[in-house]
Amino acid sequence: MGKGFDGARAAEVAAELRETFRSGRTRSLHWRAAQLKALARMIDENEADIAAALYHDLAKPPTESFLHEVPDAPSLKILFALDFTGKGSMPVCSKEIETLDETAEDFTGKGSMPVGSKEIETSYFYYNFSIIRKIVPEPFGVVLVISAWNFPFISLAKEACLFALKKLKRWMKPRKVPTSITTFPSSAKIVPEPFGVVLVISAWNFPFLLSIDPVIGAIAAGNTVVLKPSEVATATSSFLAKNLPQYVDNSCIRVVEGSIPEASALLEQKWDKIFYTGSARVGRIVMAAAVKHLTPLVLELGGKCPVLVDSNVDIKVVAKRIVVGKWGCNSGQACIAPDYIITTKAFAPKLVDALKITLEKFYGKNPLGSTDLSRIVNSSHFTRLKNLLDEEKVSGTIVHGGQEDEKHLKIAPTLLLDVPSDASIMKEEIFGPLLPIITVDDLEHSFDVINSKPKPLAAYLFTKDHKLEKKFVKTVSAGGMLINDAILQVTFPSKIAEVTSLEYLLQFKFCASICMCESLILGTQFTNPHLPFGGVGESGMGSYHGRFSFDAFSHKKAVLSRGFSGEIPMRYPPYTPLKQKVLRGLIAGNILPLLHALVVWPGHQKV
Repeated sequence: MGKGFDGARAAEVAAELRETFRSGRTRSLHWRAAQLKALARMIDENEADIAAALYHDLAKPPTESFLHEVPDAPSLKILFALDFTGKGSMPVCSKEIETLDETAEDFTGKGSMPVGSKEIETSYFYYNFSIIRKIVPEPFGVVLVISAWNFPFISLAKEACLFALKKLKRWMKPRKVPTSITTFPSSAKIVPEPFGVVLVISAWNFPFLLSIDPVIGAIAAGNTVVLKPSEVATATSSFLAKNLPQYVDNSCIRVVEGSIPEASALLEQKWDKIFYTGSARVGRIVMAAAVKHLTPLVLELGGKCPVLVDSNVDIKVVAKRIVVGKWGCNSGQACIAPDYIITTKAFAPKLVDALKITLEKFYGKNPLGSTDLSRIVNSSHFTRLKNLLDEEKVSGTIVHGGQEDEKHLKIAPTLLLDVPSDASIMKEEIFGPLLPIITVDDLEHSFDVINSKPKPLAAYLFTKDHKLEKKFVKTVSAGGMLINDAILQVTFPSKIAEVTSLEYLLQFKFCASICMCESLILGTQFTNPHLPFGGVGESGMGSYHGRFSFDAFSHKKAVLSRGFSGEIPMRYPPYTPLKQKVLRGLIAGNILPLLHALVVWPGHQKV
């Protein structure tokens, strides 16, 4: 649906979905669960096509697609190996370990697999997981191998489906709350009910996840939904328009493709909730349209996300985490990507050197040729970034990178030192592979720098100083915060965490160390369904993920229920000073006036 889609067609779609909603079709647990299962099945059965669409739209590296949006093709897999020997290596026999049902290959070719903080450089990643316990003869002791078969690694989108399915019955259940003495005897509860017909407008930078994740919340809450994918990510938009209707209930869930005319036609209609992800500029347009109908909305925007780096940190770890958080996340085209760094003048040279070394290690001496970097989404955004970099007061601050390939829409990871505060790059959200570094005399002065700008969607701090951390959390306002990492904050999606939790491993009383691909042991903020994700101020309003997605699309209806006993005549006219005195006591929470009323005024007596 898209071609020839105008205001009349938009009104027709909205009316059809409203009629379906009023029929009560979407309210049952059965219907909601069926749609969520269908979404999960769509991801399972089309993962290769989704990854191909993401590559077409953004040249997104397969591992990024795997980590951030969908499980990738079976050829991309990751190996998890746990060493319980305490010797810092996993024993291998003829370059492999025979397990109960498969083998775990040693990609180092050295007859052992390094563990702990050491890294394995390999292009092979195992995609499924199973736990295999095996006794290995001395001198190796007991080894637990978590290897590459039988346990599907759950993508963020699919994980959101499964999490909602697991919790849905509990979410839908009315929550009892205490009652007031003034309504005694009574019961009270909060009943979540769907808003009705909702509109989801998604973004292009994570075009699959940012489309499906809000839809999951809308479905879980029992709404009918119109999804408008971003026209910038054409392949992903086409995939959703073609495939989603094949899996879900089309009388309740629709996809509308198109650009500004189609989005405008949709925004002219009356919706019960609008969910928009994108720029603040378009967010204002969406909000203005919602005001006409007094429609509530969630705005997931962005902003300039700061990274504060103290001088007492492990600089090698910090450099890796900043680099993968910036350039390993859609080449900086993410709303929560680090936008600029603030550090002290004395520490800046060391940090710049560490970042340079890490960038070369990750992306090579010719980063424009690296297959591990996404491209810029289109020529318009490429030109915008190029103009930021070519500004006279900015071009001379480049200390690393700056190379451009307009034909392939790539810009090398670029570091800039001490960019003037009045430069355009320091005023607008960068949303690309450029990273300015600002220096201050004292890191605490950076709080004023951050607070002088609009509130960011995310703020990051690297430090070992707990007092500084507390002051940072207390002083800086942001949609969310992360200490000692950048974007990546969760070790495993929940299913993997349940299987490989420390408590589970410790029951075997092994001495364990872990060998993992660093970029995989971390998951984005999206992977923690127990944390809300959303902005504040100009970075957005409202939040979602997990239970918060359900709440975002649910109205919390207050229900107070009373019987016909416990009548208190002083609530009825004619009012007297004595009645007023008793009522004042009741409102103040004093039970004596209530008892007095029940004894003295068993009926409608005159006072």
